[in-house]
Amino acid sequence: MADAMDIVIVASAFGMEAVRADGHLKWAQASKQAGAAGFEVRRELFAGEAEAEPQNLRALGRQIAELGLWSVYSTPASLYTVDGELDTDALRVSIEEAIALGARFLKLQLGGFAADAYAAVIADHLRCADLRLVVENGQLAQGGSLAQFVGLFEALAREGHAGVLGMTFDMGNWAWCEVAPLEAAGPLAAHVDYIHCKTAVGEGARRFPAAPAADDAQFAAVLDKLPRHVPRGIEFPFDTSRIDADAAHYVAWLGAA
Repeated sequence: MADAMDIVIVASAFGMEAVRADGHLKWAQASKQAGAAGFEVRRELFAGEAEAEPQNLRALGRQIAELGLWSVYSTPASLYTVDGELDTDALRVSIEEAIALGARFLKLQLGGFAADAYAAVIADHLRCADLRLVVENGQLAQGGSLAQFVGLFEALAREGHAGVLGMTFDMGNWAWCEVAPLEAAGPLAAHVDYIHCKTAVGEGARRFPAAPAADDAQFAAVLDKLPRHVPRGIEFPFDTSRIDADAAHYVAWLGAA
């Protein structure tokens, strides 16, 4: 029997404009109906900055919890600046917002990590936060290279805080950086706490996220390399003509994959 793992639906799977127009709660309800265990709130899909105010995040978090879902808080902010410094302001604000939401995970972009991880400073910021900080491989060269992520986890260990943060392994985003996801899975699997599941179609700048085919052998091979116990997030777009059926189908399929 396959191990049980939580399936999360990322808000953007329902369509970015739909989330901005209708708000996250509607799509959290759809995620619950589809059988998901968690729901990823995307800060960039808020209709305005008022949605990021503490009282509004707390209200949304309560509503998501009342559905029986746990939440991920995703922000486009980067952990490191383009110069390789720790962006302490972005980290502090993101942690405060994630705590207000009641999120289990806080997901940031890696940004310009170079050599120093500033692990002790990160640990200090997280000292009273009951959440897991994860950084995601993005679609840009900066913040999306395999070497950066290998270097990050080596630096965290060297600085004495090996487990202070983990990784969101985005299976599809590696394509934008010309990295085979199977190549990345080997050296990074031990640090993966959350998986974004999607593939990429198209070439160059004209790439788009897509649902993996049921017989996609590479997708299955990458999943096999990654930890089975960590949550898997659906980040590819659902068919707008059959959103509810599509969501339920992929929650069940990914849970058994």
